[in-house]
Amino acid sequence: MITHPHCKINLGLHVVARRPDGYHDLQTLFVPVPLCDELEIVASQQFAFQQQGIIVDGPPDDNLCVRAYRLLQRHCPQVGPVAMRLDKRIPFGAGLGGGSSDAAFVLLMLRQLFHLDLTDGQLAHLAVQLGADCPFFVGHTPAYATGIGDILEPVEADLSPYRLVLLKPADAVSTREAYGGIQPNASQRPDLRQAIRQPIQQWRHLVVNDFEATVFPHHPRIAFLKEYLYRQGALYASMSGSGAAVYGLFDPHADIDLSSLPQSEVLYISR
Repeated sequence: MITHPHCKINLGLHVVARRPDGYHDLQTLFVPVPLCDELEIVASQQFAFQQQGIIVDGPPDDNLCVRAYRLLQRHCPQVGPVAMRLDKRIPFGAGLGGGSSDAAFVLLMLRQLFHLDLTDGQLAHLAVQLGADCPFFVGHTPAYATGIGDILEPVEADLSPYRLVLLKPADAVSTREAYGGIQPNASQRPDLRQAIRQPIQQWRHLVVNDFEATVFPHHPRIAFLKEYLYRQGALYASMSGSGAAVYGLFDPHADIDLSSLPQSEVLYISR
């Protein structure tokens, strides 16, 4: 069984408050993007995990795919040994949720492989133990997220009329670093669900990612790439999540010239 866990971008991200548990309350829109890893899971005589592609630091047992398997196995003893192969293509430290997507897709694939009687809601309840945005990838349709990113509400966010360009510099931004300088802002701001209904040319001032203010001063290349997208004619550009990836939405007939960028910085261009 082979699937392709996809990444996401954030349309706006408001950090509203710091919680007593140390986490932060957020308001954001998650939108799936077809930049994908490849994940294969087959029944086996003994458990095995193999990773190729982008190298993720740390021991294999800490990989979110392995942690997802162990979590579901504890919950459902009928989950037997499997061999997993992950071809990692979504960069980490990018704010794209690639690891969370891999974990969620492991849960979905194991449910199918072992015919588990679990609803999407039950899988999402398990998935949040692996990462705040993991529940989004269980349903993997556009959603308005609140809480720590785990409370989801379906939302219409159709980006198909636009060309999407996704860039990432060599920089990686850890979640700890991004949140280290953030100042929660509980003041009344445009509701993101309403803001995206406005003409896209107005999004620049309405659909704001709070992390840009703290990440850009320490990572000027990320700030440069956002402005580069605007100079190329993007109708809207933003950092995704806590960075370091940035994206631009363009008119479908736009002439986009990325030739001056290192090829390694260009992750995805929609057709």
